[in-house]
Amino acid sequence: MKIVVIGGTGFIGSKVVNQLREYQHQVIAASPSNGINTLTGEGLAEAIKDADIVIDLSNAPSYEEKAVMDFFQTSGRNLLNAEINAGVKHHVALSIVGVDKMENVGYMLGKKAQEDIIKKSGVPYTIIRSTQFLDFLAGIADQATIGNEVHLSNVKIQPIAAVDVVRFITKHSLDIPKNGTIEIAGPERFEMFEIVSRYLKDVNDPRKVIPDGKPIYFGGEIPLNALVPAGQAELGTIDFEQWRRLQLATTTPK
Repeated sequence: MKIVVIGGTGFIGSKVVNQLREYQHQVIAASPSNGINTLTGEGLAEAIKDADIVIDLSNAPSYEEKAVMDFFQTSGRNLLNAEINAGVKHHVALSIVGVDKMENVGYMLGKKAQEDIIKKSGVPYTIIRSTQFLDFLAGIADQATIGNEVHLSNVKIQPIAAVDVVRFITKHSLDIPKNGTIEIAGPERFEMFEIVSRYLKDVNDPRKVIPDGKPIYFGGEIPLNALVPAGQAELGTIDFEQWRRLQLATTTPK
């Protein structure tokens, strides 16, 4: 099958591309860097011609609210219009668990708009909503840092390893379209300050985590359970300790 991965040179996208190629599929890793741009439409029709599956793993270049909304709306419409013209049989998009519960966060509003465009397009689709990646714990800490303190709340979080995310995306992309939403999450649930504190200690980061009770995420206040699945979800197999061992195994000189 011919599969186009939008954002195919990114953190998750490059791993999905590699896994699909291992299964002997014809895979195009699409990104502006190789002349395929969903925002401008450059190279899009040619890349998607005769494609069976399109996997959208693209990300907005900015977290500013208007820029995010403009990106996901324009990119989404350009991409799905090209898919309609090409007769694509399955559109897969990676989204975020709780995206519809976080109206105070501009990025989430953009992702929700992206989901709505997909659902109205008429292209058979599967939306995969994921919890936050374990790989982003450092970024969460950095965003909440004031001086030498990391101010985080008791918002619930169920982070998932990138390896599991890639496995789920590959699995559902090669399956029949669900014309609905699937949620994926890690096997363990924490309070945000707890898991970030554990991570910082594990990497010998001297910053002190302060559980100040403010449920803030990417600049907006959110419900305490917004970031975890509300019902049934497909769970990854890699917990925090296993993920850290994998990290050490790939970064330790041999």
